[in-house]
Amino acid sequence: MKEIKLAVIYYSATGTNYQLAQWAEAAAKERGVEVRLRKIKELAPMTAIEANKDWKEHFENTKDVKEVSLDDLEWADAYIFSAPTRYGNLPSQFTQFLDTTGGLWFSGKLANKVVSGMTSASNVHGGQETTLLSLYKTMFHWGAIVAAPGYTDDAIFSAGGNPYGVSVTAGKTNLDEKIEKAVAHQVKRTLQLAKWIKNGSN
Repeated sequence: MKEIKLAVIYYSATGTNYQLAQWAEAAAKERGVEVRLRKIKELAPMTAIEANKDWKEHFENTKDVKEVSLDDLEWADAYIFSAPTRYGNLPSQFTQFLDTTGGLWFSGKLANKVVSGMTSASNVHGGQETTLLSLYKTMFHWGAIVAAPGYTDDAIFSAGGNPYGVSVTAGKTNLDEKIEKAVAHQVKRTLQLAKWIKNGSN
């Protein structure tokens, strides 16, 4: 049986999506999967970062996290993406990285990858679902297989019930055990689908 390789790729300004990504990494490692945790490169000017205490603190605290490369996409069989919403869309930092994947897409190296997304917003109706749908539109162009959690486990209901992917209200106080369990289930489902794709349903 071929082993599954997972890339957990995130963008986070103040730490919410970094925490989701860390939980995803941990859940995958618990299942014996080789994982790469990678961050999207920050493109905002330092003047903007330094004007927000939480943003600056997170930027400094995650300097040692490796930035994602196209090699990470080619290497992995499956991806967990996590990024905050920006007016119901992905952040510009995230879309800029996606815009660099044309060569891999053209050569068919992104087809049949298994993908799932997570997100956050400052309030319950801040655009979480449309952000995940925006991500998945790109995945459809890649020919990737979207592994949305749906309502396949009680953990999804307990964490807010978003069938497109784990979504949270931004802020460390909103990240509790229920969210962590939902992330773990989403990772489990993503890896199971990746296993089927790579090794066959048997």
